[in-house]
Amino acid sequence: MAREVYVDESECTGCELCVDTLPEVFEMNSDGVSHVHDSRGASESKIQEVIDSCPAECIHWKE
Repeated sequence: MAREVYVDESECTGCELCVDTLPEVFEMNSDGVSHVHDSRGASESKIQEVIDSCPAECIHWKE
């Protein structure tokens, strides 16, 4: 089973890096912060790259 990813919206700065990199997984919400719209939209390795590059460090794997 694929792992699920989430954005801690209270920590997101709205830089849009994740949305620009993986729009298949992330999108901006009406509050101007990122959220996950499809955890299965990309491979775990591509999602991990976005997690590692997030300047706010607000994207995480669900436990």
